[in-house]
Amino acid sequence: MLDATKTVRELALQFPQATRVFEQAGIDYCCGGERLLGDACQSAGVDLRVLERMLETSSSLPTSNAIDFQRLSITELIMHILDTHHVFTKREMARLDLLMTKVAKAHAENHSELLTVSGLLRQLFDDLTPHMFKEEQILFPFLIELEQSSLHGRPAPFAPFGTINNPIRMMMMEHDTAGEILRELRKLTRDFAVPADACESYRQLYQSLEAFERDLHQHIHLENNILFPKAITLEARN
Repeated sequence: MLDATKTVRELALQFPQATRVFEQAGIDYCCGGERLLGDACQSAGVDLRVLERMLETSSSLPTSNAIDFQRLSITELIMHILDTHHVFTKREMARLDLLMTKVAKAHAENHSELLTVSGLLRQLFDDLTPHMFKEEQILFPFLIELEQSSLHGRPAPFAPFGTINNPIRMMMMEHDTAGEILRELRKLTRDFAVPADACESYRQLYQSLEAFERDLHQHIHLENNILFPKAITLEARN
């Protein structure tokens, strides 16, 4: 039986398939990981018993390719985030930018919400680009050096930001902003429902936006719920 008093983060870490279930149920497991499971279910309009059955079904699926992210070192986790999620995000931002412009130009007259979707998408991309740059150039290299110093018995590297809690707090605030934009995009598109008069580009846009949302949720989850807590714990030990 699922415990309604546990946090969403605890369940996501306890069960490898939980993030897939949360995605299906519309439960925020990345930015909202600290919410109690019962409260999160109530907000999403999902019965706890239904969520439990969904989790049981998902757990019975093959998981041979699943990665146990909690067992990865900080360096391994960062490399996964960079090679998987940063690469995907950059590639898709460039593709979606062109596709969004094309679809809005062709269909905004009959679907005015596309203009708002386009503006929100531009805001999201404008936020994500410097966010990832700060991670790649400042925070992630520092965390890797912090871990290597600990492994080899060296003093911790100098932290120009005082403590890693400071940049991590900023990254999480920016994650919250991204999460809010994703929620607005889903609301505006009615859960990415393609209208009857949509062309193939329109369909591709909404399918790609949903895939982008799913990947960004996982991306933020790995940082908020696994990487950042690992780093904070490591810094406290040094």
